[in-house]
Amino acid sequence: MADRSAIEWTEATWNPTTGCDRISAGCDHCYALTLAKRLKAMGHAKYQADGDPRTSGPGFALTTHPDALRLPYRWRAPRTVFVNSMSDLFHARVPTTFVREVFEVMADTPRHTYQVLTKRARRLRLIADQLPWPGNVWMGVSVEDASQTHRIDDLRAVPAAVRFLSIEPLLGPLPALDLRGIGWVIVGGESGPGHRPLDPAWVRDVRDQCISSKVPFFFKQWGGRTPKAGGRSLDGRTWDQSPRRMGINVA
Repeated sequence: MADRSAIEWTEATWNPTTGCDRISAGCDHCYALTLAKRLKAMGHAKYQADGDPRTSGPGFALTTHPDALRLPYRWRAPRTVFVNSMSDLFHARVPTTFVREVFEVMADTPRHTYQVLTKRARRLRLIADQLPWPGNVWMGVSVEDASQTHRIDDLRAVPAAVRFLSIEPLLGPLPALDLRGIGWVIVGGESGPGHRPLDPAWVRDVRDQCISSKVPFFFKQWGGRTPKAGGRSLDGRTWDQSPRRMGINVA
């Protein structure tokens, strides 16, 4: 679960931790939980510990992988890296010392750009002052509906070079987003069995708020039975904006 990625807004993934627990509605149909079950059945060494069946599942116990910390050093060419596509670095069971080690690796490999995403925004804010914040670290929070917009306030308190929102899966309208201090917004619909519908009006409203606030907007997918089932077109175009593509000065 490393190196090249099919995720549209990144180039590679790096998982120094694996496993997680569901904490909000956006986790209900977690792709990583489903994938972990498959990897466990295939005998993948990282996915043999089972999580709490009430919140997690087979192969999805929160596990740290110190041996994975060396991986970014082996990537000589610069790349954009999504950190923990199969976990949440700010999960309560990830020791702060290990979170710091991950950040130190990112600081020590400035040729790469790292995108860290969490739903544990409160813990992110609480330990942010114990971490190095090099210019190549972009920090984001997931916001799936209006009940989770408080995560944005926690993110705003973090001294990241770019603060971004992953509004995926978008499960309801977000009519009054406060985008102060936010440098990028990603929106997407849910995919897989039991996927919940995405109202185009919700997407357009977030897009229009981004345009009004001059925040880059990236529309990842409509979702459906598979991630690509509904395509990516919104009102006749593909929205692939990012801080760099819009010429915003980031480290």
